[in-house]
Amino acid sequence: MNKALLDSDTFSEIFKGLNTAVAANAKAYRRAFGHYTVSAVTVMEMVRGYRQKQATRQLQAFLAAIAFEEILPLGQLIAELAGNISGDLIRTGQDIGVTDPMIAATALYHGLELVTGNTRHFERVQRLGYPLTLVNWRQ
Repeated sequence: MNKALLDSDTFSEIFKGLNTAVAANAKAYRRAFGHYTVSAVTVMEMVRGYRQKQATRQLQAFLAAIAFEEILPLGQLIAELAGNISGDLIRTGQDIGVTDPMIAATALYHGLELVTGNTRHFERVQRLGYPLTLVNWRQ
């Protein structure tokens, strides 16, 4: 098992605890590395989701839990890479939104695999020639 960046969908599934394959992979990953690694973009997406649902208790529990995780910031170089990815995707008619290119760029910049169940979006990044490695814990 390699060190990886967890996409928002996978990180959310870990908190929900509904998918046994994701839970087993998450447990093995935590044993190997001691913490999960996520992008600051994932934190924003999850906070946004809890706020949108007005799930105050869940938000507080989430914020307490991520204090023990590795949160990678979105610095200038990652933002530039994300802009390149996003621009290439839009130019070729393959737009995947704003946040996914930022998460892909974070994984690429740090040389991490990207754990996601949303492989269809991120395969578009790969097809453009970006060396993004995808792992799906649902399988």
